[in-house]
Order: sequence, then structure tokens, then C-alpha cells
Amino acid sequence: MSVLLFTALLFGTSILAGLLGALTGLGGGVVIVPVLTLLFHVDIRYAIGASLVSVIATSSGAAVAYVREGLSNIRIGMFLEVATTLGALLGAYLTARISSHWIAIVFGVVLLYSALASFRRRRHEDISTTPNPLATRLELNGCYPDAGCEVEYTAARVPLGFGIMFGAGTLSGLLGIGSGAVKVLAMDQAMKLPFKVSTTTSNFMIGVTAAASAGIYLSRGYIDPMIAMPVMLGVLTGAVIGTQVLVKTRPHTLKMFFGFVLILLGFEMIYSGWSGRI
Repeated sequence: MSVLLFTALLFGTSILAGLLGALTGLGGGVVIVPVLTLLFHVDIRYAIGASLVSVIATSSGAAVAYVREGLSNIRIGMFLEVATTLGALLGAYLTARISSHWIAIVFGVVLLYSALASFRRRRHEDISTTPNPLATRLELNGCYPDAGCEVEYTAARVPLGFGIMFGAGTLSGLLGIGSGAVKVLAMDQAMKLPFKVSTTTSNFMIGVTAAASAGIYLSRGYIDPMIAMPVMLGVLTGAVIGTQVLVKTRPHTLKMFFGFVLILLGFEMIYSGWSGRI
């Protein structure tokens, strides 16, 4: 395969990954890493490095809009970034210590969890408004616009959310994904933040988390510009298209379709890692 054809196929596949990631809110990294590994036979560590670069680009683009609209909570995001950054550094460190077979298996398990997250229907909004001593001391509260009103909220069970965020950061650094599903789990279900605040703040955070581990991948030579550049441009293009398409489509149908895709990729990654093909 020529370099030009390889780059074109990589760019086209990345557009699709970014589109699916934007439509479901799980990010393109959960698709691009297994596709690069299974379809293009790229070493999984180089695939993770390219995915991290694309995560930084897409997160930075979307975060600006969410912050401007007053949905993202910067103070909560930066506080939790302490946990995710430490976790990302640990994950990036473990990459060179863990066999690629086990990385593939762990990635497959995370894909299956992400599939379950895409199938799960949204429960009734459960927002914490009761003052929490630690949250009050750290000023982890705020308000966001909803239907012309300002909805106030405050964080609950801060230590639990902080611990889950450390795990999310470790997965991000180890697997090269935004691990948005785990971050939303920490803020939405553990800390009882509004769903809109959880998802938008998670989007703001994943770029910072990816940047922390991307530096280690770059120093080890796992970020190849020939792979990372078309992947980044493709995922970014797909994400922009996805935000436009999202308005005209049924989110539940998209999540169901994406969930089945993740299940197939997840089992294939586990099988490939277990059988030694990766």
C-alpha cells in the first residue's frame, strides 16, 4: 500500500470515528485505536499515541463552546484534573511495562463497558443541592442555564468522585482514550452533578488528561506524525460534522448502533490480545 493511499484511508476512517464519537458523546478514541490496530495493523502503542493527539484536538475545539455557554464548571474540572492527570501519568508509565496483549484485552473490556454506557437510558435528573462540607470548602458548586432559568447545584461525595477520576485518568493514559464514560459516571452518579454539566465538563477535562500522557508517549517515540496527523484531522472533521448531524437525528438510535459496534470491536480486541495477534 502506498503512503498516499494509506494516509487517505486513515483520514477517511478517522472521520467516521470522530463522527460516531461526537454523536454518542464517547469520543473517537474508542473507535480509532481498535481500527488502527485491527484493520491497519498499526502497533497498539502508536495507535494510542495518535488517538491521544486527536483527543486533545477535539476536546479543545468543543470545550470553548461549552465554556462560553456556561455549561462547563471550570473549578470542578480543574480540581478533578489533579486526579485524572496523576492517573494519566501512571497509565502512560505502565504502557511500557505491560505487554501489548494485555493492553488489548483491557481495551476490549473498556469497550464493552462503553457499550453498556451507550445502551443505558438516562434516569431522571438527580441533582445534589444539599451543602457538602468539603464541596463548600473547595467551592465546588455553580449554576447553569436551562430553559431560560439558572439551575443551582453543588458537588456531593467528593472523595468518591476523585477516586473514580484517578481510575479514569489511568485508563486514558494506558489506552489513549478520553474515558469520557467513566468521567461522566464519576460526576453524574457519584458526585450528583447535573448531566449537562457532567458531560460538558468531562469534554473539557479529557484534553488536559490526554495532554499529560501524550508527553510521555512523545518522549518514547510512540507518536508518529505520519499516523497522528491524518487521524487528528479526520477525527476533528468528523466531530464537527457530528455536532451538526446530532440535531437532526435520534440519539437513542445512534447509541444503540454505536453500542453494537463497540461490542464487536471489544470482543475482537480481547480475542486478538488473548490469542497473541496484537
